[in-house]
Amino acid sequence: MENLLWNKSSMKKIILLALLLFTVNRASAQAEKSADKKVSEIFEQKFNSDDFNGIFDMFSAEMKNTLPQKEAINFFAESKEGAGKIINREFKNYVRGTFASYKTTFEKGIFSFNISTNKQLKITGFYIEPFQENNVGEIKRNSTKLILPFKGRWNVGWGGDTVDLNYHVQYKAQKNAFDFLITDNEGKTYITNGRTNIDYYAFGKEIIAPCDAEVVLAVDGIEDNKPGELNPLYIPGNTVILKTENDEYLFFAHFQQHSVKVKEGQKVKKGDLLGLCGNSGNSSEPHLHFHIQNVKDMNRATGVKSYFSNIIVDGELRNDYSPIKGEIIENEPQD
Repeated sequence: MENLLWNKSSMKKIILLALLLFTVNRASAQAEKSADKKVSEIFEQKFNSDDFNGIFDMFSAEMKNTLPQKEAINFFAESKEGAGKIINREFKNYVRGTFASYKTTFEKGIFSFNISTNKQLKITGFYIEPFQENNVGEIKRNSTKLILPFKGRWNVGWGGDTVDLNYHVQYKAQKNAFDFLITDNEGKTYITNGRTNIDYYAFGKEIIAPCDAEVVLAVDGIEDNKPGELNPLYIPGNTVILKTENDEYLFFAHFQQHSVKVKEGQKVKKGDLLGLCGNSGNSSEPHLHFHIQNVKDMNRATGVKSYFSNIIVDGELRNDYSPIKGEIIENEPQD
């Protein structure tokens, strides 16, 4: 068992391989895809029969370049020695976007075996980690009262419960997420030609805490993208996660590099400055991504629908409201 999990150089390389090459493509369903089912079955057969060369032959060209044949075979041999044969596999869900995750019972332990494939039935990524049953209860909506996480008028770029209103609904952790930006009267998000970040109305605007909470994650060093380009190596970019007293995790993504003003463990009050809106991570233009989830780890989380108290929506006051795509929103002015 120890060889399977803690042959650290091999495992780290495989996990890095997975993250570097295969986080861009997004899986839209939680039902097991036929390609993943077929490839994982063949993988199991070859693993149990010690046909490690056969597994390597199933790799895509990118996988073969990144994890050469000798290293791959050594890894599988050590894994087999440490864990034994695969006795049973049970599909659970999709993680990290494209990876079919299987609760896999080996002779000497239970692990998560995660595999990504392409249309040619080639393995484009895989990693093995300790199995953890997700027994955390789902939360339908926030019970903590929230203000909007910014000052002034913003536009809801994506938000709502259908794919047309909100592409995030396809992904378990982000299914109730929002993308917030700022537009002018013509619906443009930038001043002149949109070629630089500072040309965008949202870039550099203050992002604030929607409630009293504790900072449980703060990432600040990711470089901002040029508009139109993406950075899939760390999808959220510069990130802050707040934990409320009701165990709701407020997730903010794409902050401007070196603008995050809070630290892990810090207690913040409603309205406190978290950082500045940026364009880091898997972001094509400056905006704020915001969602609530039921646990800190985005790979195990389920999204929570977000309702805000006393906000102005298209000029009208709404209480306990969840905005949708196209609406212009702002916090109710305070006396």
